[in-house]
Amino acid sequence: MAMALRTRNVPSDANRILFVKNISFKVKDEDLWDLFGRYGAVRQIRVGDTTATKGTAYVVYEDVMDAKTACEKLSGFNFADRYLVVMYHQPEKIKATDLAKKEAELERLKARHNIE
Repeated sequence: MAMALRTRNVPSDANRILFVKNISFKVKDEDLWDLFGRYGAVRQIRVGDTTATKGTAYVVYEDVMDAKTACEKLSGFNFADRYLVVMYHQPEKIKATDLAKKEAELERLKARHNIE
């Protein structure tokens, strides 16, 4: 019964992986472990290190309820003079973005080589 009550309040898009953006470049990995570790057991944190991914991170929790709590508490949280944007990881959205890029590239190549 307790488990049913616990999972009933979880949003349908919730999962154990959080995507975090607007992270100050001054923030170290350890700072993120300390911050996100306050809300439960963190399995992994991947911090973006390329030009395109700098200022972002993926945080993987052991439990979806801990991820939910962290998402609620830390979204909009002022950390190192930046307001964090925390959301659930959405792989479908990434796939759709990649597909749109590939289709645009295909159309560009077709036009360049006069292919219909």
